[in-house]
Amino acid sequence: MAHHQSAEKEKNIDSLYYVVALACGLFLGLVIDNGIGWIITCGIIFLLFAGLFLQVFVRGREQR
Repeated sequence: MAHHQSAEKEKNIDSLYYVVALACGLFLGLVIDNGIGWIITCGIIFLLFAGLFLQVFVRGREQR
């Protein structure tokens, strides 16, 4: 049962990466200030970068 709880916490940490990336991307798009299209585009790019970061760097660290 303890293993099951740690897996749930790990999923919550994964979602934290996505939330932080989305917030940073939206903020960057707001700073660029070229319209709503850039805000959405930067948010999507940062979400993709967070997914890459989780799959390559965070997951790869467990295999070493």
